Amino acid sequence: MNPVKLNEVQIDEIRKLAGEKRRSLGFVETPIANDIFTILDNLDIMLLEYPIEPEGDKPAFSAAIMYSEEDNNKLTFFGLNTADYYDKQIFAIAHELYHYFTKTGSHLSRPEDEESSLIEVKANRFAAEFLLPETALESIVLDEFKTSSLKKVQHKALLRFIARLHCTWWLPYRSLVKRLHEIEAISSEQYTELYAVNERDPEGEYVKTGLAINKEEFQKLNKPTKNIGTSPNEIEIIIRNFEDNLIDEDKFAEALSLFNKTPDEFGYEIKVSQDDIDELDAFFSGEDDDED
Repeated sequence: MNPVKLNEVQIDEIRKLAGEKRRSLGFVETPIANDIFTILDNLDIMLLEYPIEPEGDKPAFSAAIMYSEEDNNKLTFFGLNTADYYDKQIFAIAHELYHYFTKTGSHLSRPEDEESSLIEVKANRFAAEFLLPETALESIVLDEFKTSSLKKVQHKALLRFIARLHCTWWLPYRSLVKRLHEIEAISSEQYTELYAVNERDPEGEYVKTGLAINKEEFQKLNKPTKNIGTSPNEIEIIIRNFEDNLIDEDKFAEALSLFNKTPDEFGYEIKVSQDDIDELDAFFSGEDDDED
């Protein structure tokens, strides 16, 4: 199946939406990076982190958006697969924000759908624009090279430039290569050459370059976190709901067990049955897809 291509009108709509959302959240042309987790808190989106490895040839999901009704209140959850590289986790959250902002309903993102589904291609373009706006990238290129064209820049210099962008803006390597091609800073030949680079190869030129430029940030972005949990704000909500008698002991223990935490860690001696734990684990098995 041929990859889906966006037309100029669709790209312009996505660019405007990303710009509008960045400004409303307090970002103009500055990196969002780790602040994306604060954005979820500000939007009252509950983040559920869980590592799910791929089974055989079937890729695991990247992220999901889910909705739940409770006492006439609509709750929004993002499920994030933390078995993926950290930079891809950041991109996956931005991807799901497109589905959230455009109200496309519950959704499960899988890698195999990224190029063949129109809505997935739109969400990926939004994520790239949301994390690194075209105008910001164009300005960076011009400031750095004193020209908008990088077509005469050597491959090694481009790798160093991309590695610095990677450590500042937190986009995955291949997304940055696409961004440079989208603003026509690099040629199709350069794009093909750069895109073919194995950006995770520990013995590869790009990894060695990235580690030399910013070892701490580069290492963090290029490994899975394997986190199981949620934001501290959501844990606090669970605890307060129990203290205010909005949920009973069983629900309290069940909710905390989802994030590898127990009531006794917060000073409460409550036990949860293994059956309940197994049921919650089954929820994150990824067997049941949400509707697209």
